[in-house]
Amino acid sequence: MNRRSLFRTGAAVAVAGGVMATPAHAQQRDRLRVHVLVFDGADDLDFVAPNEVFQHAVHHGARIESKFVTGGEPGTISSAFGTKLEAAGWSPRDADLIVVAGGGYGKPADQPGVPAEIRRGHLPAILRDARRPGLTLAAVCTGAMLLSAAGITEGRPCTTHHQAIADLAAQGGRIARGRVVDDGDLVTAGGVTSGLDLALWLVERHFGADVALGVETTMEYERRGTVRHV
Repeated sequence: MNRRSLFRTGAAVAVAGGVMATPAHAQQRDRLRVHVLVFDGADDLDFVAPNEVFQHAVHHGARIESKFVTGGEPGTISSAFGTKLEAAGWSPRDADLIVVAGGGYGKPADQPGVPAEIRRGHLPAILRDARRPGLTLAAVCTGAMLLSAAGITEGRPCTTHHQAIADLAAQGGRIARGRVVDDGDLVTAGGVTSGLDLALWLVERHFGADVALGVETTMEYERRGTVRHV
């Protein structure tokens, strides 16, 4: 029996080199409103990859509304590699899931990216204020450092890019080894390409394994690493 058959039957809890499957955890929601937070210097793959997964999931029966948002008024951001992106304004009350991109970690704080946003303080503040019952905050790669600056990862299982792990731990995060770490209303993923795995897990969590595996098949992508469900 291959990996995808195992997921569909729920016969395996884990697959070597794959993702921990917990079919009973899927919430089978009617609708999921996703806001992907972008900013100047955000890594392109950090926001493009999750959005593509969510958009493909719609074609496999999931009711997902996904859009890019800024930390303020609607406007244009310039990504780490110069991509210009039009994004909607900040409206966390209209979201069930906010996915925070990373990018630029390790660069000087006077250059666009996560360090500059941490120094500016605006994004950590609005993320801190956005927390409420029913809202999940998720981060791709060093987007976790924005959540850390907001005090959201302190004392909680989480992960990030391997080059920022020490900083995340020093700021109070409980580092959990996994490609994706799911702590309920906080979900983090480590690595530039981990936005694919994060989004696929969230699709599975909310709409079931069949939808997530259908997206994998369409995208010709097989998830890597493990999901650490805490």
